[in-house]
Amino acid sequence: MRTVEPIRWTSEGVVLLDQRRLPGEVLYRTYTDYRELAQAIKDMVIRGAPAIGVAAAMGVALGVERSKAKTVDDMRAEFAVICETLARTRPTAVDLFWAIERFRRRFADLAREAETDGSGDSASALARIRAALVKEAQKVHQERREADERIGRFGAELLPKSGRVMTQCNAGALATGGIGTALGVIRTAVEGGYRIEVLVPETRPFLQGARLTAWELHQDHIPLTLITDNMVGHFLKTGGIGAVVVGADRIARNGDTANKIGTYGIAVLANEHRVPFYVAAPISTLDLSIPSGEQIPIEERSAEEVTHLAGVRISPDVRAAHPAFDVTPARLITAIITERGVARPPYEESLAALAGVRGEG
Repeated sequence: MRTVEPIRWTSEGVVLLDQRRLPGEVLYRTYTDYRELAQAIKDMVIRGAPAIGVAAAMGVALGVERSKAKTVDDMRAEFAVICETLARTRPTAVDLFWAIERFRRRFADLAREAETDGSGDSASALARIRAALVKEAQKVHQERREADERIGRFGAELLPKSGRVMTQCNAGALATGGIGTALGVIRTAVEGGYRIEVLVPETRPFLQGARLTAWELHQDHIPLTLITDNMVGHFLKTGGIGAVVVGADRIARNGDTANKIGTYGIAVLANEHRVPFYVAAPISTLDLSIPSGEQIPIEERSAEEVTHLAGVRISPDVRAAHPAFDVTPARLITAIITERGVARPPYEESLAALAGVRGEG
């Protein structure tokens, strides 16, 4: 629903909706230290690539605003530590690194301005830097909201006017800070009069589908059916599904896309049953520096998230694997929906064209 706010900047600190507690409890936590906010990103208090980017932006701004530095040089040294701390949280979501790099460039410009006008060591120079970076973090958040709206409009045109649509994990408001990418497409379609039912795989082991996507859709009164992950093939074969739309954590230059574990399997099955498979993501999720998905780092999370459910052991004491993401080859993706338009194969050409429309600000 459009009133869900997983993250916001306030005068007290950065406020996060603790997504680990949903749907049973709606709990907001306030962070006043960038190190605690970094831990919250790592612990998945907030998750979803675009929202992680917003959180990283706010984390940098929070660290600079609360810094005890007295000079620009002192701030420069501390700024590097702040950025490195946040960069170590989640390795796969490229929006994290996009936000940090954006703030590195902004800080360098501000520090250079302070040195040029001779105010490098003054309190007023530091105050300007702090205020400018807080404003930049708020700008990142607003840009996310606007990008979601545009993704929704482009993507809604690709969905069937009626019938079933499948998604994966959670690519809604909780994952972006706006209306969502994949769920933003669905929301926009429903608001436009489409009669859609959403099939929601549970998304083991963290259950983002069951806990978060089902909750968001239910809040919006959008019809849904929750299914277990191993029902995906059955419903793609028999369920009259008109499209699959998912989010993304990183998209390589050739269109290979990393998303929550299980996405690759859905794409293979969708291809087998000739169901269009769409990826919805902002331009910041593109990583044109890598040629293919083979270069995307895959986060390995705690085995305990597999062997336990809600703190209760559900397996014997055995080794468990937990790759948090998998990579869907570009050949299985029908189109990639961004805020600048829809990319289609060959992706090396279409994604580069969209990425080059304008700078990233």
